[in-house]
Amino acid sequence: MKILLASPRGFCAGVNMAIETLETAIRLHGTPVYVYHEIVHNKHVVDRFVREGAVFVDRVEDVPEGCVLLFSAHGVAPDVRRVSAERRLRAIDATCPLVTKVHLEAIKYAKAGYRIVLIGHEGHDEVIGTMGQAPDAFTLVDSTEEVDALPFGPTDKLAYLTQTTLSVDDASRIIERLRQRFPQIVGPPKDDICYATQNRQEAVRILSEGADIVIVLGSQNSSNSQRLAELARDNGIHAFLIDGANEIDPGWFEGDETVVITAGASAPESVVQDCVAWLKARYGATVEERTIREEEVYFPLPKELRGAAGAVKLPTA
Repeated sequence: MKILLASPRGFCAGVNMAIETLETAIRLHGTPVYVYHEIVHNKHVVDRFVREGAVFVDRVEDVPEGCVLLFSAHGVAPDVRRVSAERRLRAIDATCPLVTKVHLEAIKYAKAGYRIVLIGHEGHDEVIGTMGQAPDAFTLVDSTEEVDALPFGPTDKLAYLTQTTLSVDDASRIIERLRQRFPQIVGPPKDDICYATQNRQEAVRILSEGADIVIVLGSQNSSNSQRLAELARDNGIHAFLIDGANEIDPGWFEGDETVVITAGASAPESVVQDCVAWLKARYGATVEERTIREEEVYFPLPKELRGAAGAVKLPTA
């Protein structure tokens, strides 16, 4: 067996920032620190912080008045910020800057009188937060068929935005269909799909060409991890999305396969290495790291923590 270890993989800059933010908030403020929704969509990360005293909530009203509340990397709607302020919560905003960029675009288009078509997945935390920036302006689509059903006409003032963790190919198809139906539609000057999502998809696309199986480390509610597995399957490759080595099924292997291993942007490297060790121990697998792109993006801590964090010794990577 041969393992092709995809790079880049795993944590992106936004996830690193969100995790460091919660770590720092716990050290500075003690526990409990409340978090609105999961800090990132990964079971291992969430379980770790639960053990350390974080409390994840789905309603701001469940946070006792005056406590620390951290907004997750996926971003929140203005109503969440308003209720937080009314309850005198000490809010810390760990929204990924790339999601904040989409929020600002939404506000700009809504103020200018545009109807906004958001390409994304219904119910995803990021989509809820983005549509909450201007609820009356948005229409959500996630397929070309839904584009064909849109009720707009040639005189409507239209703009589109995308969820940051979509499949690049799927988003491109939907955007192209939007432009065909509505030549007047406008979009952001730069692609909203984040650099990390694109890079990880590119690595899977390239490496799966010579592979028999693709294993994606990530949780089932992680959109970008789901897209990696779908991309491999679209290339005709058997692909499995798992949280860790305990979910590997020996029935997937004969023992002489080429296996690509990658990880979604919210999956820790430790689970990748556990899977590599599992395959090495059982099949004598060799490992070859394949770097498709280098990533050097870094996001600083939220402004609420930057000054105070200087007095706290941060862990080394």
